[in-house]
Amino acid sequence: MKAKAMAKDLTLIQLFDRFGTDDKAREHLERVLWKDGIVCPHCKCTDQKQFAARTANPEKKIRAGLRYCSNCKSQFTVTVGTIFEDSHIPLRKWLIAWYLLCSSKKGIAALELQRLLELGSYRTALFMAHRIRYALKETSFTDKLSGTVEVDETLMGGPIPQSKGTQFANKVPVVSLVERGGRVRSQVMPTVNGKNLKQAIRDNVLICSEIGPRDFGGTCRVS
Repeated sequence: MKAKAMAKDLTLIQLFDRFGTDDKAREHLERVLWKDGIVCPHCKCTDQKQFAARTANPEKKIRAGLRYCSNCKSQFTVTVGTIFEDSHIPLRKWLIAWYLLCSSKKGIAALELQRLLELGSYRTALFMAHRIRYALKETSFTDKLSGTVEVDETLMGGPIPQSKGTQFANKVPVVSLVERGGRVRSQVMPTVNGKNLKQAIRDNVLICSEIGPRDFGGTCRVS
């Protein structure tokens, strides 16, 4: 058992402990988005020597986590360029809402989200849900899945009442790629066929030819 529970195994108590403050939430986001080092969202600089941390000072409106890039002379935080940018909603509530939306098998209503997170209005909860779902639609990833990756497709959607011979008319094909013991990526497919499935694998999985078969301890290919 890993020291840290997987996201799907977290209880609400563990979740609120993990993101109990905005500082904890920001540090978690930094570990996720900057796992290979800080990246300036303005000039895309990755030279760690170019970055300096600003000391938080509420009186001067200097936020915690603010950084300065010497390359482009700009200030930024980890939320710049994300759905959390320029939001007055506390970051800890954003991350908890993200978990609730992703972990609920049947989804979660905006009213329930408002109640659980003590949001000021239904519109705020609906706004958060729309932004998170929009971000989940994004299929552009900075890195690819590796190791043992399993792929499967399914049809999503309910049956059409009082219809005959149209059991697939209301279905949307979805393919999911699961990194064994790791990440999961899902995307809607225009149609399920060998060509589209192979393209989805090439776009999301690190093929042996890109890093060498020895790194996988064997051979692999997508024909």
